[in-house]
Amino acid sequence: MTREYLKKATLTSTSHASDVHETVQGILADIEAGGDKVAMDYAAKFDRYEGNIILTPEEIAAATALVPDKLKRDIEFAHANVRRFAEAQRETLRDIEIEVVPGLIAGQKSIPVHAAGCYVPGGRYSHIASAIMTVTTAKVAGCQHIVACSPPRPGVGVAPAIIYAAHVCGADVIMAMGGVQGVAAMTFGLFGLPKANILVGPGNQFVAEAKRILFGRVGIDMIAGPTDSLVLADATADAMVVATDLVGQAEHGYNSPVWLVTDHRPLAEEVMRLVPDLIADLPEVNRDNAAAAWRDYAEVILCADREEMAATSDDYAPEHLTVQAEDLDWWLGRLTCYGSLFLGEETTVAFGDKASGTNHVLPTSGAASYTGGLSVHKYMKIVTWQRATREGAKPVAEATARISRLEGMEGHARTADIRLRKYFPDETFDLTANG
Repeated sequence: MTREYLKKATLTSTSHASDVHETVQGILADIEAGGDKVAMDYAAKFDRYEGNIILTPEEIAAATALVPDKLKRDIEFAHANVRRFAEAQRETLRDIEIEVVPGLIAGQKSIPVHAAGCYVPGGRYSHIASAIMTVTTAKVAGCQHIVACSPPRPGVGVAPAIIYAAHVCGADVIMAMGGVQGVAAMTFGLFGLPKANILVGPGNQFVAEAKRILFGRVGIDMIAGPTDSLVLADATADAMVVATDLVGQAEHGYNSPVWLVTDHRPLAEEVMRLVPDLIADLPEVNRDNAAAAWRDYAEVILCADREEMAATSDDYAPEHLTVQAEDLDWWLGRLTCYGSLFLGEETTVAFGDKASGTNHVLPTSGAASYTGGLSVHKYMKIVTWQRATREGAKPVAEATARISRLEGMEGHARTADIRLRKYFPDETFDLTANG
């Protein structure tokens, strides 16, 4: 390949990774041993919050009253879109049964997990959309108990808009607790909650590490790293739109990579000229993140043609992938590794992040090469079943006995033998491994 890096990253997403494992492991162990009180002690220490952990209906109503009507309508609009898309996804799962051989019927059944724990970040940014994305999909999947957990702010509590979004989307409980202690409370079933079967939602490195440690005893959506975005653009793309999209994603964090892949050098050079001024024009809290992300993690890659562009994108397997190029159907058919795809200038990552209906909890750090993002399917257990007539069981039992003996698993073989003797006492079977 003839990729030319007009801008090369000087750092990777793991360059500043801290070893938080021992800290998180210690907090989880403390809370599991000490229960509610220890979790509340950590909330007081880290969240500087000593109010109610489980919000009352009155507190939810009071928070709702603080949310402007216009924002309520926007939240309801986004919720409706996410719900409709999730319902369509749910319809793709269906129970089936098939007669594998005459007399042996096997089937598939989709069962939602009972309890979902939805973590909603509320630190530097109030992630209203994360409440919509996680709670709505759990509700559509059919989870019987949904907890929305979000860090409270000192003297304020959980952001009212997050409370309203979680409530509208169907959370059964809204919990004012952040970080590792919030994750632990949902996992261990503190404060009278059922133990979560699955934990979903984005969070900081401590939340991500807690989910990593707890995976196995509880399901998780994925282990998230810094958010990342890639734009594929050809000569037809608008450089200002491309540059704005890159900056819009770089503001997520100082280590959030953004990449431009193009086959048109003038476009690349113009985007690189525009980005610094666009970053400088951001509010300070956003500007610092975007400037660091662009300086240290961003890349601009020049390719020979669109096939090489697509191959480059697949190698990166970005969380968010935008195509601003001709022949969008070609790109849709060709691209294979991404968390969510945004085709054409008329859509953008922020649409998917906030309100268009697709989910924004997506695989990062190249994980899109093997998994997709959060959907109703993540909350579903795909289980199988079988039943058989005696005649249907006969050839299966014979094959099972012989395979089991070849493997050296005599106990397995005898569970097949006993059925053959019981159901067909007058018949003789060759059930040896080398028969």
